[in-house]
Amino acid sequence: MKLATLNDGTRDGQLLVVARDLKTAHVADGIAPTLQAALDDWAFIAPQLADLSLLLNEGRARRPFDFDPGKCMAPLPRAYQWADGSAYVNHVELVRRARNAEMPASFWEDPLMYQGGSDDFLGPMQDIVLAHEEWGIDFEAEVAVVTGDVPMGATPDEAHAQIRLLMLANDVSLRNLIPDELAKGFGFLQSKPATSFAPVAVTPDELGEAWRDGKVHLPLRSVWNGHLVGQPHAGTDMVFNFPQLVAHLAKSRNVRAGSIVGSGTVSNKDSSKGYSCIAEQRCLEMIADGQASTPFMRFGDTIRIEMLDEKGKSIFGAIDQAVKRLEK
Repeated sequence: MKLATLNDGTRDGQLLVVARDLKTAHVADGIAPTLQAALDDWAFIAPQLADLSLLLNEGRARRPFDFDPGKCMAPLPRAYQWADGSAYVNHVELVRRARNAEMPASFWEDPLMYQGGSDDFLGPMQDIVLAHEEWGIDFEAEVAVVTGDVPMGATPDEAHAQIRLLMLANDVSLRNLIPDELAKGFGFLQSKPATSFAPVAVTPDELGEAWRDGKVHLPLRSVWNGHLVGQPHAGTDMVFNFPQLVAHLAKSRNVRAGSIVGSGTVSNKDSSKGYSCIAEQRCLEMIADGQASTPFMRFGDTIRIEMLDEKGKSIFGAIDQAVKRLEK
């Protein structure tokens, strides 16, 4: 099934069930008020949502209406936890090669992961509002999962069983703020503003054969200012799958229902597939030419991130945003 959150003026919005073709939706008010409420009691709530989804897809739902992504918040407008991994080690390797730094062998064996802000996510068509272009504004196209309760010390197999939903994310980075922050040895903070999510979260079964081995085996498209700049395959070169990422997060803590775990920038070794973040393109330029020529995003730029199924149909809807200057 496919789920979304309608912006009804509240912090957590109103849960919607969305048709498979993304054309119609139905309020789930008689089942669960919000997506977090559904996740908190998933075993009881999910079958009821699935029944409503079946009725909606068969054209038998009582109160369907046209689905408008522009009226959606992020599926989880705020979450108990947002942890972003770096499962595509090729991306990390390129960044290090561009600055002539050797990559530790452990990066191929133990995932990188950081804890991001989760109190204020952006909806799929909300502007990316920032104060300065000089911060080095970059998009990052990613896949993410939403978990149920995962106990501390869970194995990847145990973590796999707790993957409830899949989403697309734009994990915006401010590249020119990152070096000074990381030099302090304490991780990202100001260099990672609000993350954006596609309008629809889907249960893994919606992907059919494209969801296997804990990975999504489909290309992820990034269109910057109307130009397709990347469509790397999300199932290729993913060194750590989602069960491994979730188990990594749960090594020393319980992971509670509604936690979001990101894949990191989707990246392929085959550079002909393009890029999911500008930094990666700049790294390739540095390696080839000794200097980067592709600029970061400017005010007025747009970014569209989307994943299509094998028939060319959108699965999650699109992240479709513009970069705007903060007006005080």
